[in-house]
Amino acid sequence: MTNALPELDLGLVTWLMGELWSEGVHPGAPQVYALLDGARDERIEPMIRTSEAEFICLYAGKLEPALSAAAPYLVHLDPNKPFTGALLDAGWGSNWGYFIVAPADVSLRQLRRHFRTLLKVEDFAGNPLVFRFYDPRVLRTYLPTCLPEERSALFGPCLLFMAETTTAGSLIAYPAVASASAEAGGHVRTLPSLK
Repeated sequence: MTNALPELDLGLVTWLMGELWSEGVHPGAPQVYALLDGARDERIEPMIRTSEAEFICLYAGKLEPALSAAAPYLVHLDPNKPFTGALLDAGWGSNWGYFIVAPADVSLRQLRRHFRTLLKVEDFAGNPLVFRFYDPRVLRTYLPTCLPEERSALFGPCLLFMAETTTAGSLIAYPAVASASAEAGGHVRTLPSLK
């Protein structure tokens, strides 16, 4: 058995890494995390658990295997680790999750604490619902409709969310504070060779 990584789409991976680490990798630089929805693909949880990356499940307590496999996970990414390229290559275009850029002084546990406050919401009748904000399809639908205070509550300490779009080779970057010029509350960026 070999631990070799599959052949990566280096053009896509290089472009995504450039977008995610646009401020570089140095002390004090923003940190990049992936917020992954384990329910999107059975490969996600095993990939995270064998990654050697720092990660944490948003659900609390000891989980049954089926729930653990379908749970949302927050993973700290390092552009110099093989897992990051493998994740970008395997998950991009499949709505596995989205990426979070946070200040250097915000820890994985602080992000988890924040995101756990968003897991449950109530409908107009007061019935509890699970809010699947970690699914990029939900994010792309919900975020452009947010009022400023709702957007602030969703972002918490985060600076930026980046998600794939419905078009191959492009992403949408949502800053914590929306600008009037941003398309649907975000900025669409396209892989240069696809422009």
